[in-house]
Amino acid sequence: MPVSPKPAVLVLTSEVVRGAVGGRAAGFALERLGFPLWTVHTVTLPWHPGHDRASRIVPDEPSFTALIDDLLRAPWLAEIGGILTGYVGSASQPAAIARLIDAVRKTNPDVLYLCDPVMGDNGALYVPEANAAAIRDHLVPRADILTPNLTELGFLAGRPIASRNEAIATARALAAPRVAVTSALSGGGETETLLVTADAVLSARHTLFDGRVPNGTGDLFAGLMLARLLDGADDSTALSQTTATLVDLLAAARALGTDELPLATLQERLVTPEARVVVRADTTATP
Repeated sequence: MPVSPKPAVLVLTSEVVRGAVGGRAAGFALERLGFPLWTVHTVTLPWHPGHDRASRIVPDEPSFTALIDDLLRAPWLAEIGGILTGYVGSASQPAAIARLIDAVRKTNPDVLYLCDPVMGDNGALYVPEANAAAIRDHLVPRADILTPNLTELGFLAGRPIASRNEAIATARALAAPRVAVTSALSGGGETETLLVTADAVLSARHTLFDGRVPNGTGDLFAGLMLARLLDGADDSTALSQTTATLVDLLAAARALGTDELPLATLQERLVTPEARVVVRADTTATP
């Protein structure tokens, strides 16, 4: 029996030659789950800069604008049912990307857009502030789903996030219908991801992997979360399956001694995770 094709997903983020971060993580997950991929590289690197100093190839503004302009007139925009944006290479890129998002949404009003505002961690930005501000001003207001960590949430709010309750209130103050706050709580050997909507807060907790862990978990989370929602999963199921896959891959990376997420080796876990992550509704977090 023929299988109905899934919609294409447009991914605009970083690309590495070696590794499982940026588009290599999110894109691999989306394709493994059956979604055709459109890709725009905002920057190309040989590997994640956390491994060693690395060169950066960032498209100049006229070239990037020309690429976006070509895509604006593409006759296949209606194929796109999902959009994911992540790391941007310059402060000029978000405005151009926003034009493409608007064009896709005009063609397909039901497109689901996930914005992963990749800009910082551990209390500090690791991108130029102009890049972060451009993401905030051009991409965040268009998002159906946001996936910030606490540092990124604080930048979007204009102040540091001092508590879990403040994270929930801040997430609700943003325009996006869904905000997944990653690493919202770490303590007692656990870490937590919150999925905040106007009338609910879902909490997914799992064992905290201490020490150095592979990069790319945020990119993979974004790709998997978007895929699950596009497949029709409810918020609780999407959060549970996405988080469980991350637990599987982090445990495997530690067991294998790898410095990257073993996506190809454990690709079946992208489809059917083995870990069990219970998602609970937080009834104390009232709207």
